[in-house]
Amino acid sequence: MGIFFRRAGFFTILLFWTATTILSAAEKTSVTLTVHDSLTSPNQPATIEATLRQKGLLTEIGLGGEPIELLVAGNVIATAMTGGDGRAFVSYTSKAKGVIPFTVRVGTTPRVPVTDAAANLAVWEHRTPIIAVEMAALMEDAVGQGPTVILPGKAAEGKRPMPDAAAELGKLTQFYYNVLYVATQNNAVGSNDQVGAQARQWLKDQKFPARHIIVVPSSSEAFGAKLDELHAAGWKTLKVEDEKDWKGTQVGLSAPGTRALRRASFDGRT
Repeated sequence: MGIFFRRAGFFTILLFWTATTILSAAEKTSVTLTVHDSLTSPNQPATIEATLRQKGLLTEIGLGGEPIELLVAGNVIATAMTGGDGRAFVSYTSKAKGVIPFTVRVGTTPRVPVTDAAANLAVWEHRTPIIAVEMAALMEDAVGQGPTVILPGKAAEGKRPMPDAAAELGKLTQFYYNVLYVATQNNAVGSNDQVGAQARQWLKDQKFPARHIIVVPSSSEAFGAKLDELHAAGWKTLKVEDEKDWKGTQVGLSAPGTRALRRASFDGRT
């Protein structure tokens, strides 16, 4: 009889532990993790900002106290904790120039399921000329304001790229130029990080060269403020040229529809 009760007690504990584990797993918080592209130069640290938000019925709020890992080439190279606003900052320094894909993910935690997000780190020399291209200029019939990227899984409903645009930009990136893609804020898509993520996916699907993406409000003043920010960060020879500067030049895209392109380039190359 004593053996029976001991076994019954053991199975009761086992069932209780199993039920608790299942309940704990079911209570994982529904979250979104986002990150945007970063820009730096060789041997200079880049600060990568990730944001973890808890999903609510009407809105999302930052989720603090959760571990965030930075992965490059599949290896964890830095970690940080989210603050009260859900943001976490990790630093990475690259010796070589280029575009480095990276991933941020939530580390081991009882509250949050496995979640990750990806972006690019552009490591550029300050002397290299930059071509800033509006996302809308790369798409057919992209006129006026509105979404310039597509929703995941709805490629057929998205904008088609201008003929040869990807190939021409690819040629430019092979000969001394870097490309800065400019996307427009779109509240229907989500946060700026989410707009950037969808722009990145569209560019990848359409085989454009992977480069740096910035998201700005749809106004010339906002784009000018972003250029001032880049200037203050050390890109001191950055300037904006009108669309006419593309015409008749070897760096202008030959594809139709380049009317909407804007170029930001460097005066000096030394």
